[in-house]
Amino acid sequence: VGKNQHKLIATLIGHDGPVWQISWMHPMYGNALASCSYDKKVILWKESDRGQWSKFYTHEVHASSVNSIQWAPPDTGLYLLCGSSDGTVSVLQGSGDDKFSFLMIPNAHTTGVNAVSWAPSHPSGTTLDPSTKDYDVISKRFASGGGDNLVKVWKFNDDKSEWEMEAELKGHNNWVRDVAWAPDTGFTTSTIASCCQDGKVFIWQCKDLDKANWDIKRTMHTFDDVVWHLSWSVMGDILAVSGGDNKITLWKESHKGAWICISKQDTAKTN
Repeated sequence: VGKNQHKLIATLIGHDGPVWQISWMHPMYGNALASCSYDKKVILWKESDRGQWSKFYTHEVHASSVNSIQWAPPDTGLYLLCGSSDGTVSVLQGSGDDKFSFLMIPNAHTTGVNAVSWAPSHPSGTTLDPSTKDYDVISKRFASGGGDNLVKVWKFNDDKSEWEMEAELKGHNNWVRDVAWAPDTGFTTSTIASCCQDGKVFIWQCKDLDKANWDIKRTMHTFDDVVWHLSWSVMGDILAVSGGDNKITLWKESHKGAWICISKQDTAKTN
């Protein structure tokens, strides 16, 4: 990028079908990214010292399209979530020297996994002061959404070395298209947003993750078309929503608890 111009620096060739998502690895682990595709594969790519991009790992364990991937927050560790239409979630873990192992969650969603989203490294309400004991508490949790109309929360059991379902969030009446766990805002409440084929966006909140007492705080909004994707701002106070109506809308919670649209962009007019 220079003088308001963009320059193509690499074309990454390796997939044999449509590429659904990419996710950048945190730079503390190097300049690398992951991609997932209809071809059932997840490919990890990295940039060499000479600026050349190449694939360094291919993850081929799924029986159907891999729809969603996301790297964990850096404090959680070098983990990559992979959600597939075969109903499973695989969790890759890096061990150094470009080597990875993985754990499989079978039947995560019976009719396919559409979306995955990591929880913040530190549970909501944790004191982020390195001198306190709370600072060492790392939360290995993530949310998933699927074609079974469900949002699920998963937690890693260190004693069993496996992922366990911690909560099953019911409320949607159609396929869950995306889930987004909000960044830690310093409050004691954890928040997940989910969107659905029927156009509804739900806001789920939990005051005590260990008790897994999740509740639908409210239906944030019902759109006229399918809602495909959600994305929280870095501060966790604004939610971006995109859907089949060709629009991107930004939503913020008022001091009275109502969600208000503060901006919108009609993508059809910008093409």
